[in-house]
Amino acid sequence: MSPMNKKILLFFLLSPVLAACGTIAQGPPTPTPTPVVSNADWTPVIRTFNGVEMVLVPVGCFTMGHEDGRRDEHPEHTICFNNPFWIDRYEVTNIQFGTAGAFQGDNRPRENLTWFEARDFCEQRGARLPTEAEWEYAARGPDSLIYPWGDDLVEDALVFDRNSGNQTADVGSRPDGVSWVGAYDMAGNVWEWVSSLYRPYPYDENDGRENQNDSTNRRVYRGGLGSYIDYGPSAAKRFRREPGERDWFIGFRCARDA
Repeated sequence: MSPMNKKILLFFLLSPVLAACGTIAQGPPTPTPTPVVSNADWTPVIRTFNGVEMVLVPVGCFTMGHEDGRRDEHPEHTICFNNPFWIDRYEVTNIQFGTAGAFQGDNRPRENLTWFEARDFCEQRGARLPTEAEWEYAARGPDSLIYPWGDDLVEDALVFDRNSGNQTADVGSRPDGVSWVGAYDMAGNVWEWVSSLYRPYPYDENDGRENQNDSTNRRVYRGGLGSYIDYGPSAAKRFRREPGERDWFIGFRCARDA
């Protein structure tokens, strides 16, 4: 683990202990973690919450959107995170959810769920759905990669329409596709619901698109799956669907604040 990783992780692991001892509020202000400026500067940090592995996403900035992508990926714009967060290492599986979706198998991603069901499951876990910006940052990183692994499509790095046989696969089955923070299947296997309402870019978390009480307008799902459009499996690809609809190839993963 890099020295910067160690400092950031040590601070967040010790914070609950220090708070319990009444020491957090004493002395100088709480230090702000140093932003990560390159994917290569970060070594994945894994922690288990309620039996589920999550990976830490550090503070930093990235370019959201893709000028060579679809119109709703324009314009490219810079998004910065001043606070770290955790995101599931894997898509939520059938066994974690407690029932299977369209595809049987304990370790296959749970799909065929409405946005409401995904949101409620994360809340029951003491977590939440990631925002659209959080999801894309966890997939692309400060390098703003087109795919979680780089800027060139590597078909063996993901499960998608060219190699899936119209099936899902066990989560984490394509290790070459892991993202910079250690999250698997952020391209392929299933699309993933995020918390955000579908609205034009640039992304602004304060413009109402993160209203979790809106029960009618379309929500975004992410995680490229198809090759039928240019850059189809890219980490910048975004689609939308009514929150009460289901699809065999839309699953989800959860996030939580650090």
